[in-house]
Amino acid sequence: MKIVAVIPARYASTRFPGKPLSDICGKPMIWWIHRQIKMAKGIDEIYVATDDERIKDVCENLGIKAIMTSEKCPTHLDRLYEFSTKVDADFYININGDEPLIESKCIEDLIPHGVDPNSSYVANGMMILKDPIDAVDTSKIKIAVDKFGYGLYMARTPIPFPKGNSNYTFKKFVGVQCFTKKALEFVSKTKRGELESIEDIDEFRFLENGHKIKFVLTEATTLSVDTPKDLEKVRKIMQQKIDNGEIVL
Repeated sequence: MKIVAVIPARYASTRFPGKPLSDICGKPMIWWIHRQIKMAKGIDEIYVATDDERIKDVCENLGIKAIMTSEKCPTHLDRLYEFSTKVDADFYININGDEPLIESKCIEDLIPHGVDPNSSYVANGMMILKDPIDAVDTSKIKIAVDKFGYGLYMARTPIPFPKGNSNYTFKKFVGVQCFTKKALEFVSKTKRGELESIEDIDEFRFLENGHKIKFVLTEATTLSVDTPKDLEKVRKIMQQKIDNGEIVL
């Protein structure tokens, strides 16, 4: 069974242009993500899938494999599909290109066991929301699942609403996912739906069309970098880890 990790990275982000190359303690953000994946057990190969020569050049100078994909890919799922046509694997583990604090254990939790690689399988990491601010932060996606762990709905606003019971915890999306090639082919053949357009959450491509997503509860202290303010938080955390000897560069 071949498992390939993929980091989709584009330069022209509307909210934060050039984000993958942002400096964190002397290294670009993409380097930190690659570093964390390298520590995960069960990953056979690691690639960056990008649409920008600047990102590709930086990756190659750092010894990171990079594959060019079209700049016309509307979502990271479309970019992953294109990548899957160029690099063959049984499973593709996607790690978002804005997760420099992602832990290797979180990546390992998404490696499938007993799953048919010829099936149309999709899994996504989720964690218990610990920071109350995240509940109302629209860049943090909240999740409602059924009792078997399959996604029911995703939203940028807090869900579920505590009308009948407030004794529960919010769950939020973690930027680590697993796909079979068949699941990514499903993406390429399926148009963006109404809910996907409204919430601007790519994974609705599956839910709106009756395709299940397995959500895997994982422990993560990750902080996705959506804004320059998030980047400053990450820099402070990384510098503290370096100062404490937890990270050796």
